Amino acid sequence: MRDFLILSIREFCAFMGQPVAITRDEHSAADLRGLASRERDGEVVRRLLALAMVLEGHSRADAARMNGMDRQTLRDWVHRYNAEGVSGLVSRVGAGPVPVLSETEMAELRELVIDGPDPAIDDVVRWRCVDLRDKVAGRYGVFVNTRTVGKWLGKMKMTRLQPRPYHPKKDAVAQEAFKKTSAS
Repeated sequence: MRDFLILSIREFCAFMGQPVAITRDEHSAADLRGLASRERDGEVVRRLLALAMVLEGHSRADAARMNGMDRQTLRDWVHRYNAEGVSGLVSRVGAGPVPVLSETEMAELRELVIDGPDPAIDDVVRWRCVDLRDKVAGRYGVFVNTRTVGKWLGKMKMTRLQPRPYHPKKDAVAQEAFKKTSAS
């Protein structure tokens, strides 16, 4: 049992020094170069060319260096190619963070912004991001930065430019009388 667990240094180096083999055989090196010539994504082209070089017998280090990647990165792409084929060489983008407000809550926020504040209840005559942040925290229990509120408004195609606010107790008759009596 003990002999099984202990490897000699020579056996260990021979075991660890073996590169990952390309097990898919549906494409030759020439086929991979042909696919690379028709590919529009530059990242996929580099990966295809590196794999073609490996199939042609170049060393992994040379193939990786000539295609702008590290040997370990090339190893990772060989694993992806073996598992998924040429389609596995496309870069994947993560889903991103989970939204803190649902679609219905975002629709409610949009309606809230469009309707505007009630000066008697909200103590403001127009919404600012800080006011909306506080409203979202009170209504939905979600605490976000004011910059996040600004990003939400941008995604909803809501412009930051708004008409000049007016005083809720303005007197239209007094304004007209002032315009008639003031010198133009």
